[in-house]
Amino acid sequence: MENNNFEQGKNIAIVSYITIIGAIVAIFMNQDKKNSFAAFHIRQALGIFVSFFLIGYFIGYFDSWMISSAFYIFYFILWVYGFLGALQGQMKLIPLLGEQFQKIFKNIE
Repeated sequence: MENNNFEQGKNIAIVSYITIIGAIVAIFMNQDKKNSFAAFHIRQALGIFVSFFLIGYFIGYFDSWMISSAFYIFYFILWVYGFLGALQGQMKLIPLLGEQFQKIFKNIE
């Protein structure tokens, strides 16, 4: 990948990790460019945010602060792992769920 093209993809990848709105904005930013690095991180970030909201809805029914705290810490670690990968220019799958996110959101290019 050309250096300028890589840098452009890196910027889109970083935007994708800034809330779910950032992931949606990054999809539109990458629509014309079709940068594979950016698309990889968009799929990862979107997967983190969507699964956080889906699973978090059910975690909210537990009265245990330990369960909810572990849930938040787990997803924060996943987010940091993905965000650092985008900053460093690496295409590392997020542990446990990254491969599924790539399959589920395979239509995002």
